[in-house]
Amino acid sequence: MLQWHQINYEHRGVSKVSEQINMIELVQHIAGITKADAKLVEQVLQHEQTFINGAQEDKNGEVNIDSDELVDYILSRPGLKSDELTVERILDAEMDYLMDKGIAGYID
Repeated sequence: MLQWHQINYEHRGVSKVSEQINMIELVQHIAGITKADAKLVEQVLQHEQTFINGAQEDKNGEVNIDSDELVDYILSRPGLKSDELTVERILDAEMDYLMDKGIAGYID
C-alpha cells in the first residue's frame, strides 16, 4: 500500500489540486465512515485516479468529470466487487476528507 498519494485532479465540481496526502490515513478515514473494506477503498481510489488522469483538460487546463461516468468506470473494472452506492459513498467520503484538510473545495 502506498503511504503517500499525489492527488492531481478536478471532479464533481472541485478545483484542480496537486497535494500530497497520507494515503493510509485517507483509506482508514473512508473505511471508518463507509464501513467498506480498506482494500476496496484502495481499489476505488486507484481506479478513480486512473480515470481522472486520462481525462482531457479544456483550454483553461481544467478537467470536468461527470460523477456518474466516474462511478460507471470504477464499477466496470475487473476484479472490483462492489455496488454503485458503496462506490459513491467512498467517493463522497474522500471529498469530505479532502475538504476538511483544505486540499479541495467545490467550485461555485
